[in-house]
Amino acid sequence: MTTMSMKVTAAALLGLVVSEPAWALDQKKVDAIVQELDDRQRNSGDYKALCYIEQKERGKNDLVYQGVFYRRDEDDKLMILFLKPKSEAGKGYLRLDKNMFMYDPTVGKWERRTERERILGTDSRRQDFDESRLAEEFDAKWVKDEKLGKFDVHHLELKAKKGVDVAYPVLHMWVDAATGNMLKRQDFALSGRLMRTTYYPKWKKVFSESKGSEVYYPEEIRIFDEVEKGNKTTVVITTVDLKPLSENIFTKAWLESKSR
Repeated sequence: MTTMSMKVTAAALLGLVVSEPAWALDQKKVDAIVQELDDRQRNSGDYKALCYIEQKERGKNDLVYQGVFYRRDEDDKLMILFLKPKSEAGKGYLRLDKNMFMYDPTVGKWERRTERERILGTDSRRQDFDESRLAEEFDAKWVKDEKLGKFDVHHLELKAKKGVDVAYPVLHMWVDAATGNMLKRQDFALSGRLMRTTYYPKWKKVFSESKGSEVYYPEEIRIFDEVEKGNKTTVVITTVDLKPLSENIFTKAWLESKSR
Protein backbone atom coordinates (compact mmCIF):
# COMPACT_ATOMS: atom_id res chain seq x y z
CA MET A 1 0.00 0.00 0.00
CA THR A 2 1.40 3.39 -0.98
CA THR A 3 1.20 6.54 1.09
CA MET A 4 -0.93 8.11 -1.62
CA SER A 5 -3.45 5.27 -1.41
CA MET A 6 -3.76 5.86 2.34
CA LYS A 7 -4.65 9.55 1.97
CA VAL A 8 -8.24 10.62 1.89
CA THR A 9 -9.42 14.10 0.98
CA ALA A 10 -11.59 15.76 3.58
CA ALA A 11 -14.07 16.76 0.89
CA ALA A 12 -14.62 13.15 -0.03
CA LEU A 13 -15.30 12.24 3.58
CA LEU A 14 -17.92 14.89 4.18
CA GLY A 15 -20.57 13.36 1.93
CA LEU A 16 -22.19 10.07 2.88
CA VAL A 17 -24.10 8.38 0.07
CA VAL A 18 -25.81 5.16 1.04
CA SER A 19 -26.02 2.23 -1.33
CA GLU A 20 -27.61 -1.17 -0.82
CA PRO A 21 -25.11 -3.75 0.51
CA ALA A 22 -24.36 -6.74 -1.66
CA TRP A 23 -23.89 -8.97 1.39
CA ALA A 24 -23.77 -8.85 5.15
CA LEU A 25 -20.52 -9.35 7.02
CA ASP A 26 -20.59 -12.25 9.46
CA GLN A 27 -19.54 -11.69 13.07
CA LYS A 28 -16.15 -13.32 12.57
CA LYS A 29 -15.29 -10.84 9.83
CA VAL A 30 -16.57 -7.89 11.89
CA ASP A 31 -14.45 -8.92 14.87
CA ALA A 32 -11.42 -9.32 12.60
CA ILE A 33 -11.86 -5.79 11.20
CA VAL A 34 -11.99 -4.28 14.69
CA GLN A 35 -9.03 -6.34 15.91
CA GLU A 36 -7.01 -5.27 12.88
CA LEU A 37 -7.69 -1.60 13.65
CA ASP A 38 -6.21 -2.19 17.11
CA ASP A 39 -3.26 -4.30 15.98
CA ARG A 40 -2.05 -2.01 13.22
CA GLN A 41 -1.96 1.03 15.57
CA ARG A 42 -0.36 -0.82 18.48
CA ASN A 43 3.38 -1.04 19.01
CA SER A 44 4.98 -3.82 21.04
CA GLY A 45 7.54 -1.28 22.29
CA ASP A 46 7.32 2.42 23.07
CA TYR A 47 5.80 5.32 21.16
CA LYS A 48 6.54 9.05 21.10
CA ALA A 49 4.80 11.61 18.90
CA LEU A 50 4.86 15.37 18.44
CA CYS A 51 1.46 16.90 17.78
CA TYR A 52 -0.32 20.19 17.27
CA ILE A 53 -3.89 20.77 18.40
CA GLU A 54 -5.93 23.58 16.89
CA GLN A 55 -9.13 24.51 18.70
CA LYS A 56 -11.80 26.59 16.98
CA GLU A 57 -14.72 27.79 19.08
CA ARG A 58 -17.54 29.95 17.86
CA GLY A 59 -17.08 33.54 19.02
CA LYS A 60 -13.56 32.99 20.34
CA ASN A 61 -10.03 33.33 18.99
CA ASP A 62 -8.48 30.16 17.61
CA LEU A 63 -6.02 28.41 19.91
CA VAL A 64 -3.06 26.26 18.89
CA TYR A 65 -1.26 23.92 21.29
CA GLN A 66 1.97 22.00 20.82
CA GLY A 67 2.43 18.83 22.77
CA VAL A 68 4.23 15.52 22.87
CA PHE A 69 2.70 12.26 23.95
CA TYR A 70 4.37 9.07 25.05
CA ARG A 71 2.93 5.56 25.11
CA ARG A 72 3.99 2.21 26.47
CA ASP A 73 1.34 -0.04 24.99
CA GLU A 74 2.40 -3.21 26.79
CA ASP A 75 1.67 -1.57 30.18
CA ASP A 76 -1.22 0.67 29.03
CA LYS A 77 0.74 3.79 29.99
CA LEU A 78 0.24 7.22 28.46
CA MET A 79 1.83 10.61 29.12
CA ILE A 80 0.82 13.87 27.42
CA LEU A 81 3.04 16.92 27.98
CA PHE A 82 2.18 20.35 26.58
CA LEU A 83 4.97 22.63 25.38
CA LYS A 84 3.19 25.65 23.86
CA PRO A 85 1.72 28.19 24.27
CA LYS A 86 3.72 29.43 27.24
CA SER A 87 0.60 29.70 29.40
CA GLU A 88 -0.02 25.94 29.01
CA ALA A 89 3.60 24.71 29.07
CA GLY A 90 4.18 22.03 31.68
CA LYS A 91 0.57 20.93 31.90
CA GLY A 92 -0.01 17.29 31.22
CA TYR A 93 -1.93 14.07 31.60
CA LEU A 94 -0.80 10.71 32.92
CA ARG A 95 -2.63 7.41 32.52
CA LEU A 96 -1.60 4.64 34.92
CA ASP A 97 -3.47 1.44 35.77
CA LYS A 98 -6.53 2.69 33.85
CA ASN A 99 -6.60 5.87 35.94
CA MET A 100 -6.26 9.28 34.29
CA PHE A 101 -4.61 12.21 36.10
CA MET A 102 -4.11 15.83 35.06
CA TYR A 103 -1.28 18.04 36.34
CA ASP A 104 -1.38 21.85 36.46
CA PRO A 105 2.02 23.37 37.36
CA THR A 106 0.44 26.74 38.25
CA VAL A 107 -1.09 25.15 41.35
CA GLY A 108 1.26 22.18 41.63
CA LYS A 109 -1.56 19.65 42.00
CA TRP A 110 -2.72 16.43 40.39
CA GLU A 111 -6.42 15.78 39.81
CA ARG A 112 -8.17 12.59 38.83
CA ARG A 113 -9.96 12.82 35.49
CA THR A 114 -12.59 10.73 33.74
CA GLU A 115 -12.58 9.30 30.22
CA ARG A 116 -14.88 12.16 29.21
CA GLU A 117 -12.17 14.71 30.07
CA ARG A 118 -11.70 17.31 27.32
CA ILE A 119 -7.93 17.57 26.81
CA LEU A 120 -7.07 21.19 27.71
CA GLY A 121 -10.67 22.13 27.02
CA THR A 122 -10.52 21.05 23.36
CA ASP A 123 -12.81 18.50 21.71
CA SER A 124 -10.08 15.85 21.90
CA ARG A 125 -10.16 13.02 24.47
CA ARG A 126 -7.67 10.52 25.86
CA GLN A 127 -8.70 8.00 23.20
CA ASP A 128 -7.38 10.30 20.44
CA PHE A 129 -3.81 9.89 21.72
CA ASP A 130 -3.80 6.50 23.41
CA GLU A 131 -3.46 3.07 21.83
CA SER A 132 -6.55 1.65 20.18
CA ARG A 133 -8.49 -0.79 22.42
CA LEU A 134 -11.68 -1.19 20.43
CA ALA A 135 -11.81 -5.00 20.59
CA GLU A 136 -11.04 -4.97 24.32
CA GLU A 137 -13.60 -2.30 25.25
CA PHE A 138 -16.48 -2.79 22.79
CA ASP A 139 -18.69 -5.39 21.18
CA ALA A 140 -19.11 -4.71 17.47
CA LYS A 141 -21.77 -5.53 14.91
CA TRP A 142 -22.15 -4.90 11.20
CA VAL A 143 -24.70 -2.25 10.19
CA LYS A 144 -24.29 -2.18 6.41
CA ASP A 145 -21.83 -1.66 3.59
CA GLU A 146 -22.18 1.73 1.97
CA LYS A 147 -20.43 4.64 0.31
CA LEU A 148 -18.57 7.37 2.19
CA GLY A 149 -17.89 9.85 -0.57
CA LYS A 150 -16.12 7.75 -3.21
CA PHE A 151 -15.02 5.05 -0.77
CA ASP A 152 -16.62 1.66 -0.19
CA VAL A 153 -16.87 1.30 3.57
CA HIS A 154 -18.02 -1.09 6.27
CA HIS A 155 -20.36 0.70 8.66
CA LEU A 156 -20.05 -0.85 12.14
CA GLU A 157 -21.74 -0.14 15.47
CA LEU A 158 -19.82 -0.69 18.71
CA LYS A 159 -21.24 -0.78 22.23
CA ALA A 160 -19.11 -0.65 25.36
CA LYS A 161 -18.71 -3.91 27.26
CA LYS A 162 -20.18 -4.09 30.74
CA GLY A 163 -17.99 -2.52 33.41
CA VAL A 164 -15.60 -0.83 30.94
CA ASP A 165 -14.94 2.90 31.43
CA VAL A 166 -14.98 4.70 28.08
CA ALA A 167 -15.69 8.26 27.01
CA TYR A 168 -18.80 7.28 25.06
CA PRO A 169 -20.74 4.00 25.35
CA VAL A 170 -21.82 3.77 21.72
CA LEU A 171 -19.89 4.56 18.58
CA HIS A 172 -20.31 4.08 14.86
CA MET A 173 -17.34 3.59 12.55
CA TRP A 174 -16.86 3.69 8.81
CA VAL A 175 -13.89 1.56 7.74
CA ASP A 176 -12.42 1.67 4.24
CA ALA A 177 -13.03 -1.76 2.70
CA ALA A 178 -9.94 -1.43 0.49
CA THR A 179 -7.30 -0.25 2.99
CA GLY A 180 -8.75 -1.15 6.39
CA ASN A 181 -8.30 2.45 7.56
CA MET A 182 -10.94 4.08 9.74
CA LEU A 183 -12.29 7.08 7.84
CA LYS A 184 -15.07 8.32 10.09
CA ARG A 185 -16.26 7.81 13.66
CA GLN A 186 -19.27 9.08 15.57
CA ASP A 187 -19.52 8.99 19.39
CA PHE A 188 -22.90 8.78 21.12
CA ALA A 189 -24.07 9.29 24.69
CA LEU A 190 -26.09 6.58 26.42
CA SER A 191 -29.23 8.59 25.60
CA GLY A 192 -28.45 8.18 21.91
CA ARG A 193 -27.42 11.80 21.43
CA LEU A 194 -24.61 12.33 18.92
CA MET A 195 -21.70 14.00 20.72
CA ARG A 196 -18.77 14.03 18.29
CA THR A 197 -18.06 13.29 14.65
CA THR A 198 -14.44 12.56 13.79
CA TYR A 199 -12.77 12.21 10.39
CA TYR A 200 -9.39 10.61 9.67
CA PRO A 201 -8.36 12.02 6.26
CA LYS A 202 -4.71 10.97 6.37
CA TRP A 203 -3.01 7.83 7.65
CA LYS A 204 0.71 7.08 7.74
CA LYS A 205 2.82 4.13 8.80
CA VAL A 206 6.27 3.68 10.25
CA PHE A 207 8.26 0.48 10.68
CA SER A 208 8.72 -0.73 14.24
CA GLU A 209 11.78 -2.84 15.00
CA SER A 210 10.31 -4.08 18.28
CA LYS A 211 7.06 -5.12 16.62
CA GLY A 212 8.71 -6.37 13.46
CA SER A 213 6.06 -4.74 11.29
CA GLU A 214 4.51 -1.37 10.58
CA VAL A 215 2.61 0.83 13.01
CA TYR A 216 -0.17 2.99 11.56
CA TYR A 217 -1.15 6.37 12.92
CA PRO A 218 -3.57 9.11 11.84
CA GLU A 219 -1.54 12.04 10.56
CA GLU A 220 -4.61 14.23 10.92
CA ILE A 221 -7.74 13.96 13.09
CA ARG A 222 -10.66 16.34 12.56
CA ILE A 223 -13.13 16.42 15.45
CA PHE A 224 -16.48 18.19 15.15
CA ASP A 225 -18.46 19.03 18.28
CA GLU A 226 -22.06 17.97 17.66
CA VAL A 227 -23.37 19.60 20.85
CA GLU A 228 -21.75 23.02 20.47
CA LYS A 229 -22.18 23.43 16.74
CA GLY A 230 -19.37 25.34 15.05
CA ASN A 231 -16.69 24.12 17.46
CA LYS A 232 -14.03 21.82 16.08
CA THR A 233 -10.59 20.52 16.94
CA THR A 234 -7.86 19.42 14.54
CA VAL A 235 -5.02 17.21 15.76
CA VAL A 236 -1.96 16.94 13.50
CA ILE A 237 0.75 14.40 14.34
CA THR A 238 3.98 15.55 12.72
CA THR A 239 6.56 12.99 13.87
CA VAL A 240 6.49 9.53 15.43
CA ASP A 241 9.48 7.90 17.16
CA LEU A 242 9.34 4.25 18.22
CA LYS A 243 12.67 4.04 20.06
CA PRO A 244 12.64 2.81 23.69
CA LEU A 245 11.71 5.40 26.32
CA SER A 246 12.91 5.86 29.86
CA GLU A 247 10.73 4.28 32.54
CA ASN A 248 10.84 7.59 34.43
CA ILE A 249 8.71 9.28 31.78
CA PHE A 250 5.60 7.49 33.00
CA THR A 251 5.71 8.97 36.49
CA LYS A 252 4.24 12.01 38.21
CA ALA A 253 7.74 13.11 39.24
CA TRP A 254 8.91 13.27 35.61
CA LEU A 255 6.06 15.53 34.53
CA GLU A 256 6.49 17.74 37.59
CA SER A 257 10.17 18.17 36.74
CA LYS A 258 9.30 19.60 33.30
CA SER A 259 7.70 22.68 34.82
CA ARG A 260 10.45 23.59 37.27
